Amino acid sequence: MTSMYPFILALHSTWRWIVLIIFIGGLLRFAYQKKKHGAFTPIDNFLKNTIVITFYTQALLGIMLYILSPITQYFLAHFNTVVHLRQIRFFGMEHSSMMILAAVFLLTGSLKSKNADTDDRRFNILLIWFGLALLIMLSSIPWEFSPLTSRPSFRSF
Repeated sequence: MTSMYPFILALHSTWRWIVLIIFIGGLLRFAYQKKKHGAFTPIDNFLKNTIVITFYTQALLGIMLYILSPITQYFLAHFNTVVHLRQIRFFGMEHSSMMILAAVFLLTGSLKSKNADTDDRRFNILLIWFGLALLIMLSSIPWEFSPLTSRPSFRSF
């Protein structure tokens, strides 16, 4: 099973860009629709569901990585010692915790938007909850330029 680790790591790294593009595109569409007081169309519903599905696909890949990763295995085996090491703690605890929080925000926003009484309210709910989820995601991605948890932007398969 550990031979799958490099492939899943590369897939997780690549899929994040798809998630981010769809996510940002969706939020821009929702903001535009809200600004012009547009109706919540089947396209908007499809986009909302696509954002959630792509994110949860990424989360599933992340769970697989958490199980397979030598970093997280080391973190769990030596918790008391390595919890003070930023790089290992980030992948063992912080990244996964924040992404779970983003997943909860996405699910909450998606469910709350279904019960909105107006289209403007629906777009507002999506912009708030999905926007918070995006901010959490962006702050928890190990960007290439981050001095704390630098990882490559793209990994080869």
